[in-house]
Amino acid sequence: MPVKIYNPFDTFNFSNRNCFLTGESVNPDEERIQVFPQWLMLRYALEEKPFKLLDESITTYKDLKVPCATAVNNQFFEPLEQEIAEAFDKGYDAVQALNELKLFQWAAKFIYGMIFNEMQAGIKLQHAQGEDFNISQSIIHKFSHLHLMLQSINQPVFFDGFKPYSLFLFKVNNAPDEFVYRDEINTLTFSIRLRDMGLIICLQDNGANRRYHQELLDKIGDKPLHPIQFEEFCAKVFYSAYLFNRMPEYNLLPVGEELYIEAMPLRGMNSKPLFDHWINKTYGQVLENFWKKWGFLLLEIIKNPEKPMGFLLNAEGEFVNAADITLQA
Repeated sequence: MPVKIYNPFDTFNFSNRNCFLTGESVNPDEERIQVFPQWLMLRYALEEKPFKLLDESITTYKDLKVPCATAVNNQFFEPLEQEIAEAFDKGYDAVQALNELKLFQWAAKFIYGMIFNEMQAGIKLQHAQGEDFNISQSIIHKFSHLHLMLQSINQPVFFDGFKPYSLFLFKVNNAPDEFVYRDEINTLTFSIRLRDMGLIICLQDNGANRRYHQELLDKIGDKPLHPIQFEEFCAKVFYSAYLFNRMPEYNLLPVGEELYIEAMPLRGMNSKPLFDHWINKTYGQVLENFWKKWGFLLLEIIKNPEKPMGFLLNAEGEFVNAADITLQA
């Protein structure tokens, strides 16, 4: 039987009466799961903490939920969460040993869960104002592809010779109870820093951001980072994800009961570089936000406009060992 792909963007169905992954009918009061997994919220006391949505409304971490069929949750999401939780408990080496696809699926569920909640809030707000809900076609295109790829968790959907993501995993000398989560929905970029690690995933760039930062990655190697170094790398990736100017396109190839996703070349017929021009002042603004904990201001960061402040590399372009950074972690 051919794979049947569910696309909620075809009908803009973001009702709590339909499973967010499969579209099947669910009980809206009983069949819902947390966007932030329970194990993560308990570990870092997140449940009652405020979470601001894009429309400026405030909810809590525990109230971010998506409708999900009980069988889908029990068969696919619960085992994935258990495997991820066990690996995160053990630390960097165990997470590094995980199948990358599982990390992608876990992050995709996270980000798509955020998208689902943002869509619900946006639809509710615009309807309350007597307006039709509007969203750009390019964003719909991107979000629907992410949802398609997330269905690799419950259907025989395979990526044909490519990775749809860029994944960065580092050892980080974090404080014991530190937890930092960030996402950027428009660029589908996700990061989390906890225990002895930091993880960044660009969910739909076909590996372009990893290639863009390869020279710096080679200098870092497998050396541990100071938290400020990880946040610096994070800022670089979040900014480059913003500069990435292609909309990845895919061919869907049904083969028997399986579906293969084939990536079209990113360059296509366009001779323009894949990334727009890097502007240090704009990057400095991003970095200032990522460095809030340490209090560095934009004026300090771009004191030399040609060479913004940084802790990853020294003046000679060599990697700075985390132990040589005297800031408080």
